[in-house]
Amino acid sequence: MNPKVKKILNILLPLLLGVFLVYYAYNKFTPEQLAEMTSYFKGANYNYILLSSLFSLVGLFSRAYRWKYGLNYLGYKSNFLNNLMAISIGYLMNLTVPRSGEVSRAVVLQKYQKIPFDKGFGTIISERLIDLVCLLIFVSIAFILQYNQLKDFLLEKIPFESLLILLTVLVICGIVGIYLLFYSKLKFFIFIRTKIKGLVEGVLSIYRMPNRIGFLFHTAIIWISYVITFYFGTLALQETSDISLGVVMVAFVVGSLAVTFTNGGFGAFPLMISEILLIYGISATVGTAFGWILWTSQTAIIVLMGGLSFLLLPLFNKNK
Repeated sequence: MNPKVKKILNILLPLLLGVFLVYYAYNKFTPEQLAEMTSYFKGANYNYILLSSLFSLVGLFSRAYRWKYGLNYLGYKSNFLNNLMAISIGYLMNLTVPRSGEVSRAVVLQKYQKIPFDKGFGTIISERLIDLVCLLIFVSIAFILQYNQLKDFLLEKIPFESLLILLTVLVICGIVGIYLLFYSKLKFFIFIRTKIKGLVEGVLSIYRMPNRIGFLFHTAIIWISYVITFYFGTLALQETSDISLGVVMVAFVVGSLAVTFTNGGFGAFPLMISEILLIYGISATVGTAFGWILWTSQTAIIVLMGGLSFLLLPLFNKNK
């Protein structure tokens, strides 16, 4: 495939998926329900959204500070502001092409801090592995707290036979991929093996770094701030302000998954939040309005911080 066409498709397809999800979600609402959702937007308490946004920034700053631990262990130094701006740009890039932000973060440090791409990217992968463990912990907590409701929801939405077939295909593809990666003599796989060596060094930095306690402390701050961000968002609407901690955890996990597997959760985040809140008797109009209010506020922060970082990064590093 032509590289330019591939690049355009990588950008357009996630956006088109988001547009489709928006259309799908709103096509099922009557004009009266759309008017009802508009009233929720107008009547929301945006003081709580402001508090929610502040805790979101706490998580962003802590993530920027955490990054230095892995880099320091590898013998590279990057100041806090460069880390913050690189991460902000990465979040902004994720709104276009899913997971492209991780690459852009490493590229920024390579350009302005002279940190080799594979080493910087390795520390990012190691962070993502820890974040994945944290997400799985929250998934487990949410599933334990709301086992009966979630079991019924999953069985209704995902046929067991389809899930089993999908897992079987993924396992087979994984086995074939691992075999080719370790034993193939093709130049492509040799190139990948070479790059993996640098990535492994970055990944192992977590377990060997002398300041791993600080790393884990900031990891806890990041994920606690995410939950608090979501919690204050629920207080913005009277209809969601009295939901239990268990429901908050479930909705938070679903929202996190929607953001992880799409371009910033566009279209998917409000839809999934609405679907999960239906289980607990919260109407689709309320759930959708809440999802869009929270998603819009968080996306506004990403756009603001990412845009400022694009402008300020060259100025802050003008001597480099």
